[in-house]
Amino acid sequence: MASSSGTSSGSTSMQNSGSEENLQVLMDQRKRKRMISNRESARRSRMRKQKHLDDLMAQLAQLRKENLQLITSIDITTQQYLIMEADNSILRAQVGELSHRLQSLNEIITFLSASDGAHGDSSTFNEPADSFFNPLNMSYLNQPIMASADMFQY
Repeated sequence: MASSSGTSSGSTSMQNSGSEENLQVLMDQRKRKRMISNRESARRSRMRKQKHLDDLMAQLAQLRKENLQLITSIDITTQQYLIMEADNSILRAQVGELSHRLQSLNEIITFLSASDGAHGDSSTFNEPADSFFNPLNMSYLNQPIMASADMFQY
């Protein structure tokens, strides 16, 4: 029996050594599998990072394009504003000139009305058609008003 127990312990140690080898092989396989999995995960991470970088570069290009369009639009609008501002200055000058002419005409009418009332007759309007005092024939008032943006310095 003693010999059987020795044999038994020898076969157990053989089994232990075989099972240790199997365990080592199993651990090596798991380690290899984990290493492969980690490499694949790192590869996927690099791909995601590259895709994100590509997306950011595309977004940058799009934003630069939009920025250029906005700058162009602002430049055009600024030019139109300056043109309108110059036109408004010209119109303001024309309004001033027309107001002055209207005031002068009103003064002439007032003068003629006062003269007519003082003489008591309407002989003033019986004068020739080219008379200076005839308000209907003041051809000098029909001249165009000329003004330009160069006249006004800001």
